[in-house]
Amino acid sequence: MATLADWLARIEKQHPRAIDMGLERVREVAARMGLGRPAKQVITVAGTNGKGSTVAFIEAIARSAGWRSGAYTSPHLLAYNERVRIDGSDAVDDALVEAFEAVEAARGATPLTYFEHGTLAALWLFERAGLDLAILEVGLGGRLDATNVVDPDVAVITTVDVDHQDWLGEDREAIGREKAGVARGWRPLVLGDDDPPSSVLRHAYAIGASALRIGCDFFFEPPPPEGGHWRWREVGYELELPMPALAAPVQLRNAAVAIAALRALPAPPKPLPASAIATGMATAVVAGRLQRFERDGVSVLVDVGHNPQAARALAEWLRAQPAAGRTRAVYAALDDKDAAGVVTALAEEIHDWFLAGLEDAGARGSGVDALAVRLAGTAAAAGRRNADVATALAAALAGAQAGDRILVFGSFHTVAAALQVLR
Repeated sequence: MATLADWLARIEKQHPRAIDMGLERVREVAARMGLGRPAKQVITVAGTNGKGSTVAFIEAIARSAGWRSGAYTSPHLLAYNERVRIDGSDAVDDALVEAFEAVEAARGATPLTYFEHGTLAALWLFERAGLDLAILEVGLGGRLDATNVVDPDVAVITTVDVDHQDWLGEDREAIGREKAGVARGWRPLVLGDDDPPSSVLRHAYAIGASALRIGCDFFFEPPPPEGGHWRWREVGYELELPMPALAAPVQLRNAAVAIAALRALPAPPKPLPASAIATGMATAVVAGRLQRFERDGVSVLVDVGHNPQAARALAEWLRAQPAAGRTRAVYAALDDKDAAGVVTALAEEIHDWFLAGLEDAGARGSGVDALAVRLAGTAAAAGRRNADVATALAAALAGAQAGDRILVFGSFHTVAAALQVLR
């Protein structure tokens, strides 16, 4: 019998391209599989940044309320099983293998990408799990993403910024149009941007989606300087909540969006008490989002931030949490990312740069020398070059003193390599 590793290797080679935007193939195979609704209610989460954290908040709150929930996320860090969670637990190998077999039996000669195959497998598992709520994280864009074969009861767009330009367009307006494709007519569309692209609002208006905007239809207020609770409110309803377990100021925004999405569900399967929302705030966790480790008095933070918008959020957190000593950065990025823009956003908060290659990250990975060329003229250009993330992290730790901190970031591949060392 084929193992999960066998199946992952097989589906990775099944389609000639890693990314092939479009829903025709997925719809065709889903129909052959007889796939129905993956849960009583569905929330689909799109956005440039904050998707994973928002999914984690939605899942934690729903489970605290006693809802049986499933979450489909991507990419994974250490094991594929992380992508499919049912009732708070990662899917086991045997279940994933059974799901992949079901997809394979139905697809016939229809080629599927790695992500498409995995999405159909997750939906197959969710449908059989008797879920109250399924939370689907968009892989790329929205309109043509495989998750969009499911009609969500609530759609979410966390943020819109410039990323994946080769697939989504060169500016926020074009990218917004793609992400807005997850919205459905006469259903809620929750927007986490203070100033969403006009393309998103036009599309919502055109199809009759009910846009719920942060700062207009729901609000969040940080705690006072001396600490305490933060506030979430909408007309006629207000909450005082503990600070999220997830670090960084941006997580309040993600948490606020998650609450709005759950409260917007047209037919919630069970009540959503304030106590469940508070518990979800305190218990939601997701690896690789300012995840902290300690090594001999040196704080090591790992974060998947990989574009300028995410880098600006990281810079805001570093400023708000000054270190006693120096801040050192271990940075490795994929070829299609705006590496110079990322470094520029963080330059004032970093004292020492350690660059690393990602040669084992597939077609989008490259060596450290190529990264250094892309960073010419930036604060990181003269950073110490290392063949891989593990070597760069060792070098940063070797020169660090108690009170220093090390930020390891730049991609999911970067964080995965760091976690292999730190764990």
